Amino acid sequence: MRYRHPERHQIRVDGVLTALGHPVRLAAVRVLDEGGEHNCGSVLVTLGIPAKSTMTHHWRVLRESGVIFQEPSGRENLLRLRRPDLDARYPGLLDAILAGAATDAAADVAIE
Repeated sequence: MRYRHPERHQIRVDGVLTALGHPVRLAAVRVLDEGGEHNCGSVLVTLGIPAKSTMTHHWRVLRESGVIFQEPSGRENLLRLRRPDLDARYPGLLDAILAGAATDAAADVAIE
């Protein structure tokens, strides 16, 4: 199975913002921002999500918006953040969103 990924010039800011506007997808992108390729299972474990089927829709939204690459590898899919493409299209956008997410996460912990 091969997945469709938009070319860099096809990535749209509204799609990126929609994809990153969901807390589960944003958390997944924060994991992927650590760099390298991750298999779906390792991201699920990090996020505490028990079933792969739960993330199928989220991976598709992230992939089709141009936020991630998703490549089949045996029985798994490998994921990686399309940071170079996102930074080229919208300089500073991903950094601002991830910094805001980190600030929100820290505030949530402080409140608890």
